Amino acid sequence: MSEVTALPLPRVVSDLPLSVGVEEEFLLVDADTGTLMPLAPAVLGGVRSALDLQQEMTLYQVESATPVCRTMAEVKAQLLAARGALAALASGHGARIVATGTPVFGGDRPPPLADDDRYRTIAAEYGTLIDGLTICGCHVHIGIPDEETGVLVSNHLRQWLPALLAISANSPFAEGRDTGYASSRYLAWSPWPSAGPPPWFESAEDYHRHTGVLRTAGAALDAAMVYWDVRLSARHPTVELRVCDVAATVDEAVVLAALVRAIARTAMDGRPAHRVSDLALRTALWRAARDGLDGAAIEPHTGRLVPAVDVVRSLVDWTRSALRSAGDEDLVLDGLDRVLLDGTGAARQRRAYRRRGSLLDVVEMLVAQT
Repeated sequence: MSEVTALPLPRVVSDLPLSVGVEEEFLLVDADTGTLMPLAPAVLGGVRSALDLQQEMTLYQVESATPVCRTMAEVKAQLLAARGALAALASGHGARIVATGTPVFGGDRPPPLADDDRYRTIAAEYGTLIDGLTICGCHVHIGIPDEETGVLVSNHLRQWLPALLAISANSPFAEGRDTGYASSRYLAWSPWPSAGPPPWFESAEDYHRHTGVLRTAGAALDAAMVYWDVRLSARHPTVELRVCDVAATVDEAVVLAALVRAIARTAMDGRPAHRVSDLALRTALWRAARDGLDGAAIEPHTGRLVPAVDVVRSLVDWTRSALRSAGDEDLVLDGLDRVLLDGTGAARQRRAYRRRGSLLDVVEMLVAQT
């Protein structure tokens, strides 16, 4: 399934903790019915805040972005502040924000889009694909000194994409039913021609050669439409992980950020990456989207099916030195223990539904934990 391969290390990076930033997307729902509300412009129209609160492509969504952080305590404080601010703004319009990858009750197809020429162009070019855009992810940015480092980190992240997706899985319900998947968001996003796991890159030049193929074919209009699960950011000197559902809670988002940063640091410290084949990686991601942490996963080194929690433990072992040096080991271990005890966001949504067979109970639980 894989072979151990490594790129030559780029220039030496600082021993300081790598910078990190987190973007979170949320849905706006009616406070009483739990249905989607296209209120993003109204909710954000009067924002006067130092926080980075933004509109997304559909009117059902709002987004927050942290500033550049060096510690997970900073990340947590920023995420708490942003969620609190967005919740207060939404409440003023009879709405609530929910952290879930897909709308429990569904919404209009196509969804109402933000008033933006670029979004109108995307809708015209990609047609029915925009029907599945009412989805919410968590994006983690790690600061890099140069693009060669970014490619190195991307190659190392590839093998752990299924594990990170499984940990974050938080979208079992969509269009008013249980989809049978822990992350139906990942499936909804997959048809986009520039989405999915990135290829293995030999260099930054190779990375740009691949993105050029997407743009030449019209599969991406520009660099910002390279939607791979890991990409070099088009706007910032970062490598951006995009595979995860929006985290159910702030604490879970912080655990994801710490793990992604630890993978990046492990890559920069010279540990070889396992070059998982494209087919094997796509298969493993499908399995992670289906099972989350409640079932089986594909072990990245052997290709065998194992309990999903075993792959997560392998990820922690693989990054332990980096976690320890950043002061994040206990935070990650405690956070993962809570997820394994209480279940992922997907498992908790299903547990809320089973109590009375009510999807509104699911939305109320999401509002409370967001």
